[in-house]
Amino acid sequence: MLKDIQKFFFRTETNRESTRSKIKVEESLEKTLEFFQKEFDGGADLIIRKIKIFNSDAAIISVDGMINKDITNDIIKTIVNFNLNFKPQISNPKELYGEIRDKISAFPDQSEVFYYEDALNMILIGCAILVIDGQDSILVFGVQGFEVRSISEPTSEKSQRGSREGFVEVLRFNMALIRRRIANPKLKFETMQLGSTTRTYVSICYMNDRVEPEIIEEIKKRLKKCDIKSIMTSGCISPYLEEEGDLSLFSSVGLSERPDTVCGKIVEGRVAILVDSSPTALIVPYLFIEYFHNIDDYAMKPYFASLNRIFKIIAFFISILLPGFYVGFATFNPELIPSELLNKISLATGSTPFSLMLETLIIHFLYEILRESGLRLPQNLGHAVSIVGGLVVGDAAVNAGLIGAPTIMIVALTAISTFVIPNLYEPIALLRLLFIIAGGTLGIWGIMILFTVVLVNLCSKSNFGIPFTSPISPFGLFGMRDSIIRTSWKTLSKNKNKIQNMPGSVY
Repeated sequence: MLKDIQKFFFRTETNRESTRSKIKVEESLEKTLEFFQKEFDGGADLIIRKIKIFNSDAAIISVDGMINKDITNDIIKTIVNFNLNFKPQISNPKELYGEIRDKISAFPDQSEVFYYEDALNMILIGCAILVIDGQDSILVFGVQGFEVRSISEPTSEKSQRGSREGFVEVLRFNMALIRRRIANPKLKFETMQLGSTTRTYVSICYMNDRVEPEIIEEIKKRLKKCDIKSIMTSGCISPYLEEEGDLSLFSSVGLSERPDTVCGKIVEGRVAILVDSSPTALIVPYLFIEYFHNIDDYAMKPYFASLNRIFKIIAFFISILLPGFYVGFATFNPELIPSELLNKISLATGSTPFSLMLETLIIHFLYEILRESGLRLPQNLGHAVSIVGGLVVGDAAVNAGLIGAPTIMIVALTAISTFVIPNLYEPIALLRLLFIIAGGTLGIWGIMILFTVVLVNLCSKSNFGIPFTSPISPFGLFGMRDSIIRTSWKTLSKNKNKIQNMPGSVY
């Protein structure tokens, strides 16, 4: 395991400003301890336990809270027992180090490093190191024991018939979840460190026989431009994976907390980026039509999965266009509304003090406040806020003559439609407000102009040379088998491996 850690964490490409180059380990124990004490600057979590091994001074260095203390104590006991049974003919530190390295077979998860930088990286990820005075290398023990959240079902991507496993905050665990599902040597992980302060590990996951090498190089190039000091979540590096100068509301970088979804994209020829301490994986390139896909689509009959996707697309258009059309028709083109319905709208809105556009904007503003408060509060209080807010906004506001009942109904239908595609909530929320303003100021013409601008923006957007709206525009017959509709597994199994043929190359 430790050799795997070294493989991924020592051979890294760094993108941080650092005054410390790789310095070889010196033979002086005192200078080695000074190096670590200087790096931690008197930090209380640095643990230095000095021991005596035969006639040589030694120390075990680790970080408190990152190690399993029981395993570390077992290592120390093993070294002490070895010290008691020491061979008298071995008298210099180098032979002593070799004996300890080769004879402590009770703990096989060990390795050695020759540079201070590598040793520092290892103790920061939960290893313990053994330093012996007079020896110019350091012995590393994999004794990670920090607390981690257990693997559980993702809260934002529920599935009826899919896996119940979701990513956690530990990078190595997430890499193992992917490796367990893709037992293929072509699956590659490349790790780099980002963030000059946090020095966060980021892993690029892909299958090297399905991804063009130019795309991998471009991803590395963009990540190297990530010059922020602290990376706490995958969202910090997501903008750097977008095309430079991209002003679209929609993101061409996908997000997922599900290992099965990410593995499916990797097999299609995509690239996944995992960020240490984040349970969300980034997927590039990502297509607009994939926002309407779900892992359950591939466990259902094709006709039902296709019907679900069509419903989601309809819900998307309802969520962004319905309030705007309501305001535009009622304000500028009431003749287009059936007379009976128009009479009810007129009676409801005629007694309110606000214009129809302002009334709709107020309701949406209140809805966003209630949604945010219910999301951030503890679960029990969140439900209470939703109930009280619904009663106040829905009943009291109508009875008081502040808001019309048809407006409440339109906003409620819009909100329900938004919940069908939660990954698009951010652009939907903003577009909905823009369409309300366009409909309230310019009527139907304003809505059509804004819709044309959004459509042109979507069709012109691309990432890594892949059009964001493919395979619809530009049209690709091969990709259409798994886009708006989903064909049978017999058709989906006839896949092509190159990324330009996506989506559908895996399923």
